[in-house]
Amino acid sequence: MQTPSLDLQILTLPDAPGVYQYYDKDGKILYVGKAKNLKKRVSSYFNKIHDSAKTNVLVKKIVTIKHIVVPTETDALLLENNLIKTLQPRYNINLKDDKSYPWICIKKEPFPRIFATRRMIKDGSEYFGPYTNFKTVHTMLELIKELYPLRTCNYDLSKSNIESGKFKVCLEYHIGNCKGPCEGYESLENYQKQVDAIRDILKGNFKSSLKDFKKHMMDLAQKMQFEEAQKIKEKIEVLENYQSRSTIVNPKITNIDVFSIISDEGAAYVNFLQISHGAIIRSHTMEIKKKLDETDEELLELAIVELRERFKLLSKEVIVPFDIDLGDAIKVTVPQLGDKKQILDLSIRNAKFYRIEQMKQLQIIDPDRHTNRIMAQMKKDLRLPVEPRHIECFDNSNIQGTNPVSACVVFKDGKPSKKDYRHFNIKTVEGPDDFASMEEVVYRRYKRLLEENQPLPNLIIIDGGKGQLSSALKSLDALELRGKITIIGIAKRLEELFYPGDSVPLYLDKKSETLKVIQQLRNEAHRFGITHHRDRRSKEALNSSIESIPGIGEKTMLTLIKHFKSVKRLQLASEKEISDVIGISKAKKIVEFYKTRTEQKPS
Repeated sequence: MQTPSLDLQILTLPDAPGVYQYYDKDGKILYVGKAKNLKKRVSSYFNKIHDSAKTNVLVKKIVTIKHIVVPTETDALLLENNLIKTLQPRYNINLKDDKSYPWICIKKEPFPRIFATRRMIKDGSEYFGPYTNFKTVHTMLELIKELYPLRTCNYDLSKSNIESGKFKVCLEYHIGNCKGPCEGYESLENYQKQVDAIRDILKGNFKSSLKDFKKHMMDLAQKMQFEEAQKIKEKIEVLENYQSRSTIVNPKITNIDVFSIISDEGAAYVNFLQISHGAIIRSHTMEIKKKLDETDEELLELAIVELRERFKLLSKEVIVPFDIDLGDAIKVTVPQLGDKKQILDLSIRNAKFYRIEQMKQLQIIDPDRHTNRIMAQMKKDLRLPVEPRHIECFDNSNIQGTNPVSACVVFKDGKPSKKDYRHFNIKTVEGPDDFASMEEVVYRRYKRLLEENQPLPNLIIIDGGKGQLSSALKSLDALELRGKITIIGIAKRLEELFYPGDSVPLYLDKKSETLKVIQQLRNEAHRFGITHHRDRRSKEALNSSIESIPGIGEKTMLTLIKHFKSVKRLQLASEKEISDVIGISKAKKIVEFYKTRTEQKPS
């Protein structure tokens, strides 16, 4: 049967929630997505040109559209997640994770053992986790061992086995780590109370355990059993110390999951915190590689479904940075202040730190990919038509109105290209006029590049506000380059960027990598300009203070001034001191010159 045209397929899609699947001409799956309204969502792919080149490529490959209608949007979200993992379409984010995470198991058996495992066996045992690293598991088990003496053997401690005297106590009993249930020295009822207390601790509830320990400690103290009371006190301190390190907010906040997302052009980083009784009992950050121009909302929804399934989360409330739709069964909270906002901020901070770590690793392992990512991010942040692989930044320097100069620094692939730096002495402008100076140097710079057939930059940055930007634009107009090169101005407040014809500045996040590159450009232009300006002033000051001494060239005089620091010190120096620097012959000429000049001065 011939495949209907795309227009017909879209026209017959239902106005209902569901999941859509795109296939190419060979019947290979390309993409799976969810929608509140299938017809509207699928139509949006074909009625516009997308910002992302990958999306445009995807749309061109689509030949067949299939769909599955589901009762609710929540069902669509779950179905989308399962289909992506099952079908693994080329243009979808890969949510598969083959890691085996550790769990803490309370074994279903008489006198239950508690231990770490990476395997879940469906035998009725209780599993707490999974935990994202084994260090957390080890800490929890060490805490439990300090508080409660439980058995570690794998004997079958059935009532009949104990009564028949089949087992004998081991070393763990003799050193106080076990109370000897194998020989009936500890009742099942007492042992089970300890297991119940441990279960509460694993859930993050320390309150009942602390209460029981304190009551037991007071009972022992009243009975004058002070040594035993002291041991219980030490356990209370262990438990309180652990709680103080893990509790971050009001202990009344319990059974809540927190999700946050930080994203850039190529990837998103989703952090997850599980909160129980004010404590973080689990934390995990996952990286999602973007395939298309997915929004943070779409990515976070996908990640939440994946993480809830992976970690078997059953909480009825989630805290997120913005409103998303997870269905009626889950309460979505977007806190603005208070304890819940504090937890969300902590989650965001974790996501940011994780991203920074990943970026640092990428910069070392794959610098080209790191550069490509920054260039793509700058293109997006600065609304550029192409990636700014070649950037030039101009800065004027005229301290106290003297020696006006201008500097041009060049960055290629986000790094300084110092061999391409240029400085300019202002030739056509009288006095300190930043606007006219900027117009002159921009004209001179790009007139020369055009004459020499050199490549032009993708982006020009003018260190100055609207005035300097307007002056630079006059030069681009004169050279017929306006519209061929993007040009922006930086105000004194670095985060304000001005574009031609737009009175409202663009504000960048102070922590963004784009702003860091621009800041580095401006600082480098300022440094380069100031250095040149200082050299010019020094040279002029030197020329004005050095008389023309017969037989002594400028290079020799510069050597002397560098050594003696000033002309005055040179005049006061002895012939021996001067000859040590430039030789006896020249030293005699200099000493004779200053001696003659002194004798000629009127008394």
